[in-house]
Amino acid sequence: MKKFAIVVLIAVAFVAGFGYGRWYGKPARVAAGAAPRKILYWQDPMHPQYKSDKPGIAPDCGMKLVPVYAGSAPADSTSANSMAPGTVQISAEKQQLIGVTYGTVEYQTVTDSIRAAARVTMDETRISKVQPRIEGWIDQVFADFTGKAVREGDPLLTIYSPEALATQQEFLLAMKAQKTVHSNPIHEMQESTDNMVGAARKRLELWDIGDAQIDEVARTGQPIKNLTLTAPRSGFIIDRNAYPKQHVTPDTVLYTVADLSTVWVIADVFEYETANVRLNQGVSLTVASFPGRVFHGRISYILPGVDPATRTLKVRVQFDNPGFALKPDMFGEAEISSGGARKLVVPETAVLNSGDRQVVFLDRGEGRFEPRNVTIGSQSGGFIEILSGLQASERIVTSGNFLIDSESQLKAAK
Repeated sequence: MKKFAIVVLIAVAFVAGFGYGRWYGKPARVAAGAAPRKILYWQDPMHPQYKSDKPGIAPDCGMKLVPVYAGSAPADSTSANSMAPGTVQISAEKQQLIGVTYGTVEYQTVTDSIRAAARVTMDETRISKVQPRIEGWIDQVFADFTGKAVREGDPLLTIYSPEALATQQEFLLAMKAQKTVHSNPIHEMQESTDNMVGAARKRLELWDIGDAQIDEVARTGQPIKNLTLTAPRSGFIIDRNAYPKQHVTPDTVLYTVADLSTVWVIADVFEYETANVRLNQGVSLTVASFPGRVFHGRISYILPGVDPATRTLKVRVQFDNPGFALKPDMFGEAEISSGGARKLVVPETAVLNSGDRQVVFLDRGEGRFEPRNVTIGSQSGGFIEILSGLQASERIVTSGNFLIDSESQLKAAK
């Protein structure tokens, strides 16, 4: 029984020691016949300056401490004489822990495009106000609701105007006098009546009374009691202020008619992207109302100032609008294409941008990473243009570089 208990204790100790070693990063078992290496101390894999005489958890990053053996350099030691300032050396195990991945600096043909929030508005050059040029009272209203579609020349309403009625009567009297003196041999009298007829007709025209109504008065010899106002253009009634029996004056705006066969789209371009925007650039627009459908237009105007609140430049794009699919105040996304060019680029994730400096880490082999200051250009499609600091085919870090940068700055501060 005593012998059996000793065997059990040995087995438990072996299992516990094996599990303990696996949990705290103990290396693979020593080959048969090889002497086990002596552990000098345990250190934080992310902050090598932290050392401990026993395994455990690093207080700063929460990672397991890794062993440092006798006769080997620390995992993150570097040679100051052989490396550029800020260069760090990181073991393969730690690289795997922090998720280091690599990429290559390369030339690509980049099609630059700018995406911007956009809003549909009316084409201001295709909006007309309807106002009477005479004083009077509205009799009938034909365009009797907002949103009604009208064609150019369609009747909108009729107006009774005593002043216009009196002028029609003057026009008829002048025409009657013209006929009376037509056979008169005195040339001056004929010319005088012709001038009277012309003046009366001109006054009716200046009051926006159409030729058809004036000709009807001349043909019938009877004045028109209620004159008709017609639509100045084809479009939609977007504002109405005309009701039966309403008194109106030349200051009264009765209707606003907008032609929506062409619309404007206002795109908000961020300030740093404005250098790539120019007149007549092609623009694609997508709206949530029509999934999968793309509308195409061109930049017709670039507003001269930047919005101080949003730091965006408003760009006006003109779109044809067949079927009136695009409606005012719709929201969408505009994509402004600025063509393609061959550029030296890296993935966006490779660049650490602190605002005052941009850094990319180069892979120097054997776990060494060198920080390199770069000058960046435009961004497009997940890539950043490199203007200076890197050369094509150089191997760089594309992820995990934030932790490498922390290690590099810590080493430089020593």
